[in-house]
Amino acid sequence: MRLPDLGPIGANGLANARDFLAPVAAYEQRDGAFELLAKFQGRLWRADIGHSPLDVVAWQGNYTPCKYDLRRFNTIGSISFDHPDPSIFLVLSSPTDTPGVGNLDFAIFPPRWLVAQHTFRPPWFHRNIASEFMGLVHGSYDAKADGFVPGGSSLHNCMSGHGPDAATFEKASAADLSRPDVITDTMAFMFETRLVLHPTRQALESRTRQSDYQQCWQGLAANFDPNRP
Repeated sequence: MRLPDLGPIGANGLANARDFLAPVAAYEQRDGAFELLAKFQGRLWRADIGHSPLDVVAWQGNYTPCKYDLRRFNTIGSISFDHPDPSIFLVLSSPTDTPGVGNLDFAIFPPRWLVAQHTFRPPWFHRNIASEFMGLVHGSYDAKADGFVPGGSSLHNCMSGHGPDAATFEKASAADLSRPDVITDTMAFMFETRLVLHPTRQALESRTRQSDYQQCWQGLAANFDPNRP
């Protein structure tokens, strides 16, 4: 994964390279009973070795482990109208040979101001070719009134229609758009991919799975009026 091209944003914005921290190389030279684990094609393999596997003094190559404080993300948003595409929240991307289509994109939804007028401020109802796996780190998510708690996650696979729940829709539709919304105490993330994600049997059979998730949209009513511009 790498930082996305900023295009018209320019040199600064979103995730800045200076905020990614890489570790200093360290090692230990210690004999004893150790177990080495390796993962290959979804399976774990093990081997007994007589010394610490952390005896590498340094590494050479293009892949370096790093850490990034999500609170350092410089949020970009609309200051006129419409809810922009969630790509403005992109932190890292694994690109493909097709511009604008990623193997995997990592986006976040941090604290921010919403000031767009003459529009529906929360994310709109949509379906697309992207599979979206979302999670909430802390706080609440502005597009879900209930049922999405810290430590929880949701999956909307390729071409699955989704959007704000009924309570969020009613609140946003009646909002005073002459005043800004200040979203605080929140941090949500999303992994987006062009591939279809298959939940494990353990996830599908989990006691914590929300089996009535679709009920959050049952209160939505038909509001289209051809006589009302």
